Amino acid sequence: MRLLTALAIPCIVAALAAGCSSAPSRFFTLSANATAGTTQSKLSIAVGPVSVPAAVDQSQIVVSTGANQVSFDEFNRWASPLQDNLARVVAENLVAILGTPRVTLYPQPLNADMDYRVQIEVRNFESTLGKQAALDAVWTVRRMKDGKTDTGRTSAREPAADGGYEALAAAHSRAAARLSQDIADAVRVLERAAP
Repeated sequence: MRLLTALAIPCIVAALAAGCSSAPSRFFTLSANATAGTTQSKLSIAVGPVSVPAAVDQSQIVVSTGANQVSFDEFNRWASPLQDNLARVVAENLVAILGTPRVTLYPQPLNADMDYRVQIEVRNFESTLGKQAALDAVWTVRRMKDGKTDTGRTSAREPAADGGYEALAAAHSRAAARLSQDIADAVRVLERAAP
């Protein structure tokens, strides 16, 4: 009986250890990849706030698995809150596109001499493994000196055909670059129309 107990205890411990172990989590972030503009400017821009749908406001990457179904991947996660990640990438893209280093993130203190403020409401942020990344956002660019605004909508669908999470993050980065380009175009229009 003692021999059986002595053999059973290590087996139970090994089984529990194997059951409790899991794959290590992998963390992803969006990257700025907008094409740099050819001109330099001294415009100052504040980006934020950025809001995202509650369904994707998670540390886990939320993947669409059907028309009305999603799954939360416990082992593939965003490295930072999604709205912060998007705000940072849009700001970095605007630095490149508009040729200005004076782009800050909300809610950092706004200088009185801030030229523009950008607010973004993401209405859809969809990830489908092996298919695409989709981003639908409504944004507003406000010229601070007179309150003049331009509001627009960006809908971007980017392929993510290889089936991995790296491809999804890269596709969402490309979608964020399209969003950034639309915002930069609105800033330019407002700047040309400034009194």
